[in-house]
Amino acid sequence: MLDTHARKFVQPPINHTAHWLLKKGFTADQITITALFIGLGTSILYVMGFPVLAVVFLWLSGFLDAVDGTMARHTKTSPFGTVMDITFDRIVEVSMIIAIAYVHPEVMWPLLLLSVSIVISMTIFLVVGSVSEKSGVKSFYYQAGLAERTEGFVLFSIMLLFPSLVYWSTLLFFAVELFTGAQRFMEARRILK
Repeated sequence: MLDTHARKFVQPPINHTAHWLLKKGFTADQITITALFIGLGTSILYVMGFPVLAVVFLWLSGFLDAVDGTMARHTKTSPFGTVMDITFDRIVEVSMIIAIAYVHPEVMWPLLLLSVSIVISMTIFLVVGSVSEKSGVKSFYYQAGLAERTEGFVLFSIMLLFPSLVYWSTLLFFAVELFTGAQRFMEARRILK
C-alpha cells in the first residue's frame, strides 16, 4: 500500500541517488547485488545482538532496492535483473525470518505461518504478473496490496526492535500478508476473466 501510494514522496531522493550511481558507472544489477548483501547483513547483525544497526541495514537495503529499479528504468531493462531483484528480496526476507527464529525460538510457529503467507501472496503476485496483459512502470504487472515491501519492512523493524512484541507482531504480519494474498487473488479473478 505504501509503495503504491506514498512512493511519490520518496521518489526524489531515489531518483537523485539513481542518477548519481549511474554517473559513477554503476549498473542496476550491481546495486541489486549490493542491496542483497546489505540485506543479509541485517540478519547477521541481529543474530550478533545489534538490532538497531540491523534495522538501519534493512532500510538501506530497501532504499537500494528502490534505487536499482529506477536505475533500470533509465537504462536498458534486463529481464534477468528483474529475476534477481524479486529473488533477492525473498532471500533477504527469509534470512530475516531465520535470524528471528534463531534469536527467538519460542516464536517458531508464528514465523512458519508468516513464511507460508509470504509464499502464498508472492505466488499470486508473480503468477498474475506473468499472465496479465496489463503492465506498469515495472517490467511486469505490479499488484498493489495492503502489504507491500515497505509494510514488511515496518513490521520486520518492529519485530527486531521490540522483542517483547515479536510473537504478536509476527502474527500481525502473517494476517496482513494473508489478507494481501486474498486481495491479489480477488483482483486476479477480476482482471483475468
